[in-house]
Amino acid sequence: MCRNIKTLFNFDPPATDDEVRDAAFQFVRKLSGTTRPSKQNQHAFDHAVDAIAASARELLDSLETTQHPRNREEVAAKAKARSALRFA
Repeated sequence: MCRNIKTLFNFDPPATDDEVRDAAFQFVRKLSGTTRPSKQNQHAFDHAVDAIAASARELLDSLETTQHPRNREEVAAKAKARSALRFA
Protein backbone atom coordinates (compact mmCIF):
# COMPACT_ATOMS: atom_id res chain seq x y z
CA MET A 1 0.00 0.00 0.00
CA CYS A 2 0.99 3.62 0.11
CA ARG A 3 3.90 4.42 2.41
CA ASN A 4 2.41 7.79 3.27
CA ILE A 5 -0.59 6.25 5.00
CA LYS A 6 0.32 5.82 8.66
CA THR A 7 -1.29 3.76 11.39
CA LEU A 8 -3.73 5.98 13.26
CA PHE A 9 -5.18 3.59 15.84
CA ASN A 10 -4.25 3.43 19.51
CA PHE A 11 -2.33 6.66 19.95
CA ASP A 12 -2.43 9.12 22.78
CA PRO A 13 -3.71 11.66 21.86
CA PRO A 14 -6.05 9.98 19.36
CA ALA A 15 -5.84 10.69 15.64
CA THR A 16 -7.35 14.01 14.64
CA ASP A 17 -9.94 14.44 11.91
CA ASP A 18 -7.26 16.14 9.81
CA GLU A 19 -4.99 13.10 10.09
CA VAL A 20 -7.85 10.79 9.10
CA ARG A 21 -8.72 13.02 6.14
CA ASP A 22 -5.07 13.16 5.03
CA ALA A 23 -4.91 9.36 5.07
CA ALA A 24 -8.16 9.17 3.08
CA PHE A 25 -6.76 11.70 0.60
CA GLN A 26 -3.60 9.61 0.13
CA PHE A 27 -5.71 6.48 -0.35
CA VAL A 28 -7.86 8.12 -3.03
CA ARG A 29 -4.76 9.49 -4.76
CA LYS A 30 -3.30 6.00 -4.84
CA LEU A 31 -6.51 4.41 -6.14
CA SER A 32 -7.11 7.03 -8.80
CA GLY A 33 -3.48 7.21 -9.90
CA THR A 34 -3.49 10.98 -9.82
CA THR A 35 -2.28 13.61 -7.39
CA ARG A 36 -4.59 16.31 -8.73
CA PRO A 37 -7.88 15.38 -10.34
CA SER A 38 -9.14 17.29 -13.35
CA LYS A 39 -11.87 19.88 -12.79
CA GLN A 40 -14.29 17.39 -14.32
CA ASN A 41 -13.35 14.74 -11.72
CA GLN A 42 -12.85 17.04 -8.72
CA HIS A 43 -16.33 16.42 -7.28
CA ALA A 44 -15.98 12.63 -7.50
CA PHE A 45 -12.49 12.82 -5.96
CA ASP A 46 -13.67 15.02 -3.06
CA HIS A 47 -16.73 12.84 -2.48
CA ALA A 48 -14.52 9.73 -2.30
CA VAL A 49 -12.17 11.41 0.19
CA ASP A 50 -15.11 12.45 2.38
CA ALA A 51 -16.68 8.97 2.28
CA ILE A 52 -13.43 7.19 3.08
CA ALA A 53 -12.58 9.65 5.86
CA ALA A 54 -16.00 9.07 7.43
CA SER A 55 -15.57 5.29 7.20
CA ALA A 56 -12.06 5.49 8.61
CA ARG A 57 -13.20 7.66 11.54
CA GLU A 58 -16.04 5.21 12.24
CA LEU A 59 -13.56 2.33 12.19
CA LEU A 60 -11.06 4.06 14.49
CA ASP A 61 -13.82 5.01 16.92
CA SER A 62 -15.19 1.46 17.08
CA LEU A 63 -11.91 -0.45 17.45
CA GLU A 64 -11.00 -1.72 20.91
CA THR A 65 -7.70 -2.89 22.35
CA THR A 66 -6.22 -3.95 25.66
CA GLN A 67 -2.83 -2.47 24.75
CA HIS A 68 -1.68 0.82 26.21
CA PRO A 69 -1.84 3.75 23.78
CA ARG A 70 1.36 4.35 21.85
CA ASN A 71 3.32 7.55 22.24
CA ARG A 72 3.55 9.54 19.00
CA GLU A 73 7.03 10.85 19.73
CA GLU A 74 8.42 7.36 20.39
CA VAL A 75 6.89 5.97 17.19
CA ALA A 76 8.24 8.92 15.19
CA ALA A 77 11.72 8.47 16.70
CA LYS A 78 11.73 4.76 15.79
CA ALA A 79 10.63 5.56 12.24
CA LYS A 80 13.36 8.18 11.93
CA ALA A 81 15.98 5.70 13.17
CA ARG A 82 14.78 3.06 10.66
CA SER A 83 14.93 5.66 7.90
CA ALA A 84 18.44 6.69 8.88
CA LEU A 85 19.61 3.06 8.70
CA ARG A 86 17.84 2.47 5.42
CA PHE A 87 19.14 5.54 3.62
CA ALA A 88 22.55 5.92 5.31
